Amino acid sequence: MLDVAVIEDAAAAEASLDPMRAGLLAALAEPGSAAMLASRLGLPRQKVNYHLKELERHGLVELVEERRKGNVTERVYRATAQSYVISPTALSAVSPDPARSPDQLSARWLLALGSRLVQEVGTMLTGAARAGQRVASFGIDAQVRFASAADRAAFAEELAQAVTALVARYHDESAPQGRTHRLVVGLHQVPTAPAGPPGPPDASQPPSPSPSSAPTQEN
Repeated sequence: MLDVAVIEDAAAAEASLDPMRAGLLAALAEPGSAAMLASRLGLPRQKVNYHLKELERHGLVELVEERRKGNVTERVYRATAQSYVISPTALSAVSPDPARSPDQLSARWLLALGSRLVQEVGTMLTGAARAGQRVASFGIDAQVRFASAADRAAFAEELAQAVTALVARYHDESAPQGRTHRLVVGLHQVPTAPAGPPGPPDASQPPSPSPSSAPTQEN
């Protein structure tokens, strides 16, 4: 079972988003049969069996065992991953394009960058799995608490300068065996559960680029 699987097919994405099927996927973190799941979830066995077949058809669950019980064969399934991410590839006609309106101070542009990251890394993972290889990547996840918006802006400026200097030092456009990697760095407020009615995020000064840093990815 994979830690994370990327769903790239639109029909598979639709199947995974059905509430009942999503519940079955969660329950199948441990192997189970239609009868076991029906009893655990309080659902008719025939309905569970139908949805399991749909999930299997889209590669979201897999058969791990067949048990013979009298005249009946019990099929035991397991989810193919502990968790799933739907790639923007599944919505290719409407997926965001970071090149459309690049703006370092735009939260929506940051989402577009994240969307592209999921799409590209997902494509790499799918191809690597078929070839029995690993994807070369690197990621940093950090939190920083700023005393003021001015400190946040200063941090973003220093980080931008540091990243620019590193890229200039190591980038070699003419390397014959070189492989292009993408580096994405983003900064956003960490959402908190409000005690009362939700208030607006701190918009006193829009954030500029800074970590949590996203993985570099091999193309």
